[in-house]
Amino acid sequence: MSYYYGGYRKGGLAGLALFLAALAGAVIGGLLVGIVIVNYYPVNREAQPAPVIPGPSEEGAIIPAPELSDTTFSAAFAAQRVSPAVVKIATKQEALVYDFFFMPVVQEREGLGSGVIIDKSGYILTNNHVVEGVTEITVVLVDGRQLSGGIVGIDPYTDLAVVKVEGTNLPVAELGDSDKLVIGEPAIAIGNPYGFDHTVTAGVISAVNRSVEIDRAAGQALEGLIQTDAPINPGNSGGALVTAAGKVIGINTAIVSQAQGIGLAIPINSARNVANEIIQYGEVRRPYVGISRVTEIDRYLAARNRLPVNEGIYVSSVVRGGPAASAGLGSGDIIIAVGGQSIVTVADLKKAIYKSDIGDTLEFTVVGSNRRERTVKVVLTDAPAGR
Repeated sequence: MSYYYGGYRKGGLAGLALFLAALAGAVIGGLLVGIVIVNYYPVNREAQPAPVIPGPSEEGAIIPAPELSDTTFSAAFAAQRVSPAVVKIATKQEALVYDFFFMPVVQEREGLGSGVIIDKSGYILTNNHVVEGVTEITVVLVDGRQLSGGIVGIDPYTDLAVVKVEGTNLPVAELGDSDKLVIGEPAIAIGNPYGFDHTVTAGVISAVNRSVEIDRAAGQALEGLIQTDAPINPGNSGGALVTAAGKVIGINTAIVSQAQGIGLAIPINSARNVANEIIQYGEVRRPYVGISRVTEIDRYLAARNRLPVNEGIYVSSVVRGGPAASAGLGSGDIIIAVGGQSIVTVADLKKAIYKSDIGDTLEFTVVGSNRRERTVKVVLTDAPAGR
């Protein structure tokens, strides 16, 4: 089993010509986030209309739940409430390999992961890396039922996917509010590590708003993650991170391989939004700007290449006919602010864009090649197919 850790990489450019050539290093197309692929345990689409997954609610508690101020904590309470809705996802995938004589052979591989039933219609939230590229999905419930699953949609950029099964009397997990987490409160992870079905581990919420960077140049990262020390292992991917009150507040997705007790989960508020998009549209629609290649500027790079500002995002190219190009933003412009907020990194730029909706107008403050500052108003659109 291999784990992947997103490390930070730094580098510089020797001269202006090299600088301009190397600007192609950060491809963001429609400014989509990247993924971390970990916790997958190898063993050897059409979207259907469904109700929108409801947001967090203070009502509906069936069993009296423990409060944060309680001095006692029972993982059993949370496990009993949520475990029935946490499923094992067994997959099969065909891979092309070469034998001793270098002849291509199709080999079938099996994998295991976890998922959480989020709707009585049979929608299951899991990780993209659990089901991406698979040819067969079998969902195993805690009561022993085995149901055939189909992929409704995937989102590689958040490492989330929705699978659907057909069944009756399906248990459904109650989703909490990940924006209200308190550092140090209990956290319970439920999943199927190494094929040990419905394993429960406990710890605390260690931190929130963690980021794992995959490729600094491309601006690829998972952001806003929940950190926990509840043991998470291969096979836990797609499983539930749960509060003491038995509410799902995260989808387990990653661990840091060089550390102990550092597990990461996608906040359920973000996962819920992704699931709603996939269920309704078969994909996640995102605001699209049409900036194709950029690089981050620091004071050393600025001084070496005599740039007019010491920090910002240098635009190498934009998509012809895209929103940015139509608004007058082009190659050679340096973005220093969006909506009045300073922009220093690619992550800053993506955050500023994703706070908006399709159809909104964003004001970009840029410095052009003539060294003059100006405002460019960009109308965000839906990303075209293939971006």
